[in-house]
Amino acid sequence: MEATIHLAQQPEADELLGRSPLAALVGMLLDQQIPMEWAFTGPHTIAQRLETDDLDAAEIAAYDPDAFTELLREKPAVHRYPASMAKRVQELCQFLVDEYGGDASAVWADVASGKDLLARLKALPGYGEQKAQIFLALLGKQYGVRPEGWREAAGAYGEEDSYRSAADITGPESLARVRAYKQEKKAAAKAAKAAETARNVKATKTATTTQAKSSKTAEPKKRR
Repeated sequence: MEATIHLAQQPEADELLGRSPLAALVGMLLDQQIPMEWAFTGPHTIAQRLETDDLDAAEIAAYDPDAFTELLREKPAVHRYPASMAKRVQELCQFLVDEYGGDASAVWADVASGKDLLARLKALPGYGEQKAQIFLALLGKQYGVRPEGWREAAGAYGEEDSYRSAADITGPESLARVRAYKQEKKAAAKAAKAAETARNVKATKTATTTQAKSSKTAEPKKRR
């Protein structure tokens, strides 16, 4: 797997992502609750601190958990939540060792269809439906891994000329467009939540008023 990648926006970090299947998987794993550039720089930072030019699944899986956490926590931290992400990275690497002999590229090397590849990605620790679809789209759009039906399996993230995720970032301009899309989506979700809350408050007030009226009507009249 060789590709020209611009996810980290740093030459050395992107070079590693372009040649290392495990680095790409780890970068995608780290891509949550922090800026994308920070997440995809993570694999290179980890490799530097391990004093190697690539990541090795077996080495990371066997690493002392406390020491690996400290490795990610060292400033600049690899992630906002270094302890939890260190655990997830080790779980991912252990899974790759157990299921694929430590070869990350084996996850997609002999896959028959996009549907099968999506299922394999979703089985990876830390990969839910959305993350699996984004990584599938990244493989297809930038790494040339294109089994039959890959765009359909990737859902909206597989659409051509879209700017929805890391799969669509090829430089600073596309990064800005993806970030703008995410901000718009976040704002829309926030607005929808606020509207739902307002409806619930209104419904509660209406129910309370109705109940109060019913109770008043049901009260027996006092005899004079």
